[in-house]
Amino acid sequence: MDLLLPGITTRRVPTERLTVNVLEVEHRTDGEPVVFVHGNVSSSLFWQYAMRDLPATFRPIAVDLRGFGDTDQLPVDATRGLRDFSDDVLGLLAALELDRVHLVGWSMGGGVVLHILREHPAVVRTATLVNPVSPYGFGGTKGVDGTHLDPPGLGSGAGSANGEFVQRLATGDRTADAAVSPRSVLLSSYVKSGFTPEPDDADRWVSSMLSTRTGDDNYPGTAEVTPEWPGALPGTRGVLNTMAPTFFRVDDLDVIEPKPPIYWIRGDSDVIVSDTSLFDLAYLGKIGAVPGWPGDEVAPPQPMVSQTRHVLDRYVLAGGRYEELVISDTGHAPHIEKPKEFLATLVESITEYTD
Repeated sequence: MDLLLPGITTRRVPTERLTVNVLEVEHRTDGEPVVFVHGNVSSSLFWQYAMRDLPATFRPIAVDLRGFGDTDQLPVDATRGLRDFSDDVLGLLAALELDRVHLVGWSMGGGVVLHILREHPAVVRTATLVNPVSPYGFGGTKGVDGTHLDPPGLGSGAGSANGEFVQRLATGDRTADAAVSPRSVLLSSYVKSGFTPEPDDADRWVSSMLSTRTGDDNYPGTAEVTPEWPGALPGTRGVLNTMAPTFFRVDDLDVIEPKPPIYWIRGDSDVIVSDTSLFDLAYLGKIGAVPGWPGDEVAPPQPMVSQTRHVLDRYVLAGGRYEELVISDTGHAPHIEKPKEFLATLVESITEYTD
């Protein structure tokens, strides 16, 4: 099947860092640029409906991050947090001669946008975070201020990945014959359970997931062993380790100048980025899904949504502004579950922005 919707085009753009694959809308070369950044185990293909239906006053561009989609497969240095990805996006902006853009980041892509916002705020017109990773990373922290568990990074990074899921990604499994097959994960976790996409859309999004390169330098990365429950510490290479709290922490947005407006769009039924995330080993331990959990004093569930709100509230106190926009009856991917509502929310947000 054709992975692209009618009117969506693709091209590979050489930059100083690597060659980046992008999706664009045919004949849309003018307007305020809106750059879409996908999440983990996905690609630009997830953004097509939002791109296609964006008003003509905007120029949509969706990027494939390194090791995903049709962008070059290069190693990911996790010790830099998500900076390999954010620097690649900045390199793309330079190659396209775009100096100020609306950034839209989903999940891990929200963390990429946070890095750009923190370190290069002048290039950002607006930042829209769609069910973003917590500013304190994914796993391994407690409390709204992101206090590290002991030892730091406990239960985060590549050691938290499901080995069978990784294997099924690597072999290109398109079935739904196991709970950890990519198609099953799409339908149980990327979207709210019970949402049924059109068959072509489901095939398109599974293809996007299967474009993920696997291995120590990409997804999930390397892991370290610890005697402390649950036995995993982040390694220094690969995708999941980029979001370990030992390497990724973007909690001081209050210091940046200028302070572009931030729009935080989230589904109210997200099971991935949540204060009770089914992908957080501490929460899984608490509900009995991972044996041996040592209790709330040692490894409480990470309050991901509350942490994001805490950081953004500080942004407001320092003179910035943000809006939290919740889409009801929706999971981790509102742009594919509720595309019309998502687009209306996005357009209203970035349209109200004025230089």
